[in-house]
Amino acid sequence: MSADPRPIDPALGRRVARLREWAGLLDNAFGIPGTRLRFGWDPILGLVPGIGDLIAPAYGIAIIVTAAQLGVPRVVQVRMLLTAAVDLVVGSIPVVGDVFDFVWRANYRNMALLERHLQAPRPARRTDWLFVIVVLAVLALIALLPLVVLALLLQWLIQAL
Repeated sequence: MSADPRPIDPALGRRVARLREWAGLLDNAFGIPGTRLRFGWDPILGLVPGIGDLIAPAYGIAIIVTAAQLGVPRVVQVRMLLTAAVDLVVGSIPVVGDVFDFVWRANYRNMALLERHLQAPRPARRTDWLFVIVVLAVLALIALLPLVVLALLLQWLIQAL
């Protein structure tokens, strides 16, 4: 059972509309003729060294702040934050990040989460929790990877001596 959409402040409503428009521009503005594939300015801007990879995540913060102001469940906000963080980290890798931006479309994903909450406010879903847990586990593994490599390198050096 879902709740009825609740009215939102007109100023926040206008902000959501602007965010929707910008998400479309960044992640979904252009179509590749003869296919269903779409992309936006994000992978194009990502080609600009340095600043290009910061534009979409900076915009993503505006989506997350708006979600917080609208009372989106915290686990959904964490999911949105992780989506933006993955976009920032992977998107900053030259070439690979631009291809990733073409597919990941973080702002489009986060707007979908925000609008789903606005259409039918409800508690966080199991998939929200699952996404957060999986991403945190992957981040933990990535954080531990240098330690494992260092331990293996030290073991190799000790055996070599």
